[in-house]
Amino acid sequence: MKITGIATLDHAPQVVAEWINELSDDLEWPDKGRTYLLLRETLHAVRDFLTVDEAADLSAQLPVLIRGIYFDGWVPSRTPAHPRAKKDFIARVSARFVDDPLDEEERAIAAVFDLLRRHVSEGEFDQVANSMRKSLRELWT
Repeated sequence: MKITGIATLDHAPQVVAEWINELSDDLEWPDKGRTYLLLRETLHAVRDFLTVDEAADLSAQLPVLIRGIYFDGWVPSRTPAHPRAKKDFIARVSARFVDDPLDEEERAIAAVFDLLRRHVSEGEFDQVANSMRKSLRELWT
């Protein structure tokens, strides 16, 4: 649908839908709202566990609307978050699923990482993964 005549903007909602559909399929989750919440919270945790420069580098490879989700609510002066162990990352993502807890937290988060692997360059993906603590890096592979 041509709304603005700017392809990047007109195509942005479709790209978000594609990412959510891919992630829903990977997890076999029928609830797209839950899938979106997982995507958003995992992207926020990734962003907050990176340095400001690393967070910006990753964002440059994200589609425009996904980049907006990624940066929503960001306070750069609070990054990188501490502590940054795997359990802290999982707790940060899981905290948003109080009413309907994640059954397999690590599998769900790893699915988002796999989605990122498919949509950003291998070099950027590896750079972000290597910026994480060793225990958390296990979920990236």
